Amino acid sequence: MGTITATALDGETVDEICWRMLGATAGVTEQVLALNAGLAAAGPRLPAGTQVTLPDTASAATATATIDIVQLWN
Repeated sequence: MGTITATALDGETVDEICWRMLGATAGVTEQVLALNAGLAAAGPRLPAGTQVTLPDTASAATATATIDIVQLWN
């Protein structure tokens, strides 16, 4: 899995960084927190300049790609 680095704007949340950089938050935010040990300890709003490692877009898309199947008959 490749990664990219983003720099937080003042008061930005992890979700906002994910949306700004990757265009998605579902499933991606969890990956970001896993990639950045201790990031959650900084609080919900990050200080300006905080470096955040993000999964590359291919990894992020794989994490969020799901298909719901509804089976009406057996």
